[in-house]
Amino acid sequence: MDWQELTDLTQGRPFVVERVRLDGSGVVVEGAFEPPQLARLTADDQVFVAAFVRSHGSIKEMERIFGVSYPTIKSRLNRIAGSLDFVDTDPEPTGADVVDRLRRGEISAEEALAELERSR
Repeated sequence: MDWQELTDLTQGRPFVVERVRLDGSGVVVEGAFEPPQLARLTADDQVFVAAFVRSHGSIKEMERIFGVSYPTIKSRLNRIAGSLDFVDTDPEPTGADVVDRLRRGEISAEEALAELERSR
């Protein structure tokens, strides 16, 4: 079974993979593994995302590939983005981060204390 068949079977519902076999090696791993977010998208949405990446995010190129308008592309991107969890690209520093920056001389002791107070 490939990812598209699995995606069609689950119809976007959450699922857990419990057994993985590596082709040709005889190695089998059992446990509970969540599939990557993109694998949870419908097969059509996976193709759309792959095309978006291959076109380097060019909406104009996406319009050409799919033969639809700018608003249609934007609407689909927004719908797909809404179904994905995003990694926090600006997380609050941990205490260890602040101490490391203090040790490297990037911040003063007063700045370190202020950052630690704000993160409480």
